Amino acid sequence: MPVPTTLPIDVSPIHAAPDAALDPLWQAIVAESRARSNDIHLPISFAYAQRLCVAYPEADAVVVKVAILLHDTGWARVEEDRILSEGFTGDWRKADVRFEHERHGCAIAREVLPPLGYDADLIGRVTEIIDGHDTRAVSRSLEDSLVRDADRLWRFTPTGIALASSWFGLTPAEYCRRLRSEIVPELLTEAAVEMAMTELARSEALLKTEQLA
Repeated sequence: MPVPTTLPIDVSPIHAAPDAALDPLWQAIVAESRARSNDIHLPISFAYAQRLCVAYPEADAVVVKVAILLHDTGWARVEEDRILSEGFTGDWRKADVRFEHERHGCAIAREVLPPLGYDADLIGRVTEIIDGHDTRAVSRSLEDSLVRDADRLWRFTPTGIALASSWFGLTPAEYCRRLRSEIVPELLTEAAVEMAMTELARSEALLKTEQLA
């Protein structure tokens, strides 16, 4: 059962909220952001993580935001041709490249965070989330759940649908059906489910998925 919240859930179209304290970290991973469209995926997922932290104020927002910012940077150290050929075909959830990008993501976190003043405890909590965010069957904490949900929520936006449809070789209508049947059941929080369903309805209307099915 998704983790409930008693607070209002913001389901308005996603937008950026200022968070200047993390600008140095964004600037530290510019090179890693160029792989697998991370310069699109990471900011949108980050915005959802911010919104989820508002719905779940008991979570450590710094851990959540740092982890979501870094979670997919490891794709930059996986051969580009393998990302699509192995990471989005067949039993893609168990592909070796998915475990590889998690390991690389943890290594990148350990490289970039200490010079920016982050302590060992936070780095350990962040890497524990990154290690397994795609491949581990269960969440280890509320912070882990919020990162996992934010990582999935971007897929429900028109931008996420456009990119993921091309990666998986599906039409937008086919991919939207996959979102409903496979990804919504994976969401771990009540807030994420409500955000996902609202955003998916907006995206389907915008992309005319009923007419272009």
